[in-house]
Amino acid sequence: MRFVQFIETSQNEYLWVLETQNMGYAFVWNAHRLENVYWGAKLPYPADYLPRELPFDPLGNWNFARNTHEEFPAWGDYKFNEPCLKVRFGDGVRACLLDYRDATISENGAVTTLTIHLQDEHYPLRVRLIYNIYADYDLIVRRAEIENVGGEAVEIEQILSAAWHLPQRDAYQLTSLSGKWGGEFQLQRVELPRGKQIIERRRGSTGFDSNPFFALADGLAQEDDGEVWFGALAFSGNYKIVIERDAFEHVNVSGGIHDFDFRWRLDAGETFVTPNFVAGYTAAGYGAASRALHAYELEHVVPRATARQPRPIVYNSWYVTEFDVSLENQEKAAELAAKMGVELFVMDDGWFGQRNTDRAGLGDWYVNRDKFPSGLAPLINRVNELGMEFGIWVEPEMVNPDSDLYRAHPDWVYHFPNRPLSTGRNQYVLNVARPDVQQFILDFMHDLLGNNNIKFIKWDMNRHFSEPGWMDAPEGRDRELWVRHTRGVYAIFRQLREAYPNVLFESCSGGGGRIDLGIMQYAEQFWMSDNTDPYDDLFIQEGFTLAHAPLTRMMWVTDTNWLNGRSYSLEFRFHLAMMGVLGMGADITRWSQADLDKAAEFVALYKDIRETMQFGAFYRLRSPRESALSAFEFIHPSGREAVVTVFLSQSQFGYFSTNVRLAGLEPNTRYQVDGWDEPWSGQALMQRGLPIALKGAFISKLIRLARV
Repeated sequence: MRFVQFIETSQNEYLWVLETQNMGYAFVWNAHRLENVYWGAKLPYPADYLPRELPFDPLGNWNFARNTHEEFPAWGDYKFNEPCLKVRFGDGVRACLLDYRDATISENGAVTTLTIHLQDEHYPLRVRLIYNIYADYDLIVRRAEIENVGGEAVEIEQILSAAWHLPQRDAYQLTSLSGKWGGEFQLQRVELPRGKQIIERRRGSTGFDSNPFFALADGLAQEDDGEVWFGALAFSGNYKIVIERDAFEHVNVSGGIHDFDFRWRLDAGETFVTPNFVAGYTAAGYGAASRALHAYELEHVVPRATARQPRPIVYNSWYVTEFDVSLENQEKAAELAAKMGVELFVMDDGWFGQRNTDRAGLGDWYVNRDKFPSGLAPLINRVNELGMEFGIWVEPEMVNPDSDLYRAHPDWVYHFPNRPLSTGRNQYVLNVARPDVQQFILDFMHDLLGNNNIKFIKWDMNRHFSEPGWMDAPEGRDRELWVRHTRGVYAIFRQLREAYPNVLFESCSGGGGRIDLGIMQYAEQFWMSDNTDPYDDLFIQEGFTLAHAPLTRMMWVTDTNWLNGRSYSLEFRFHLAMMGVLGMGADITRWSQADLDKAAEFVALYKDIRETMQFGAFYRLRSPRESALSAFEFIHPSGREAVVTVFLSQSQFGYFSTNVRLAGLEPNTRYQVDGWDEPWSGQALMQRGLPIALKGAFISKLIRLARV
């Protein structure tokens, strides 16, 4: 199947049609600019995508809005919507006018790539617009490359990855993911007002309060029905996504690197490459949009070496000891974890430097010999003897003021001279834009991983940027730090992954902070939230799975949650934690033998259904936002098994009884359902629903279905 069609409609007008299984996307060069003419359901004939203009402009010359449908609007002529590119040339000119040069099409496996070549009409500045078409997922991944082919530097003042234009509708509903520490990924859904809505981050990395994801629906869309246009930006630093709706019901979305406090000096011969901006369309509701992103992430984003490797069951010892770690207490926890069937034992903070509280030692990445007189080897060997792999916690981008590293290199942190230097969580941010800081991090990580049998790294980042001064930056490059820091982190991850391909990485940032498709290229999974309260997590994981695959989600089974003070059954806690990568962080040294035995049963169950929970298609059947009973479904990639998890927050007036309609099953196939003697057809389970009756507070049930 040909996914890109090129049509020369006239001597100076060219049409490109990009098609996937269910989506059509078209734009035209009309001798003046590159204009989008369609994005939505795939149309039958190429001619259907041709521009269909009104025979007259109802506003005549009084169209003050001038919001064009340009694929990549550059600032400088008579238009006023959000520009993707704003530059300043060496002679002071700040207007950029891009002219079409040519286009190329290439194939690489499942990906078709269209590249549009543009150039400024006067100045030696080239722009390449890259469209990667993932037909199986109804997704297009866009980026731009800006090349200076002249002899003088060009200053980039704003650079976004792409602009997307939606068809005219009477109304749109905007869905975004906001939140706070302990309440990440809260689903926010509002009618799109006129004007600009901005989803942004200006603190140095993506974070709790916003995620670089958007969804726009026609207002009638539900979880399993209705038109949805959606997208996600693959960048872990300062970003912005701008959604504009004008008075004529034109809606466009543009996004990329944030222009706040940003400048980039593009020297002669240099090229700037923007982050990828992924976007797609579906007529099958929010659930289909999520599954398209999930499939794309698993097949094309998460690290390739481990993409299909089942994630191990993790035990993290933080709540056993906090900073008071020792060989003895870690071995005790490891022995109990091994008896439960845990596969990976992780030692958290407190093993290095003078790290007895969070006030000292961060940055001093040598083993504390008071706690581990013979180094890490005795503990790692014991963990391996117990049949588990060993993992460890690090926070490489930060430093305590009370540390040998800061005393030796105070210039390595972001700061402004003659201004106070703020601490956050008793630490400063290392300037990872600096090559020497990057090398320091690489050196200690090579020492840690090269000299120890470590198979898992929990990479934390617990502080936002402040006082972002880089006083010894190369001339004109001090405000590039917002991008160079993120690129530096990526470069470190890339080199570590090449050197240690069998090591798994988990990205953590004060809970569910730095989570996006950028860092997902280098880390197998994310710590979703410091809030491990199972009921709260029902809401957090609902928003998380809107944009990210369950395979990338790590949460722990813990004891009574300190944030809310609620207590839950072991069953409720495990059922919730099983919906992704199963982890444990409770103080199991205080558990009864009965609880340890019960936990071992849950671990064994998870191993049996792990492929379904980690790699299966995910369905949100009932939302915790809409009912006391929420339900979710996972279907094995082969279709041979489905798992349904049901959670009741509380019953009232007796049993909570309902039929939960399943999804994604084969209609004429029969399924054996836990608790039922006679098999059900897939059609019956999807139309009649599965009868559920639960009583009490915080009650859960896990139901398995096997294809007959």
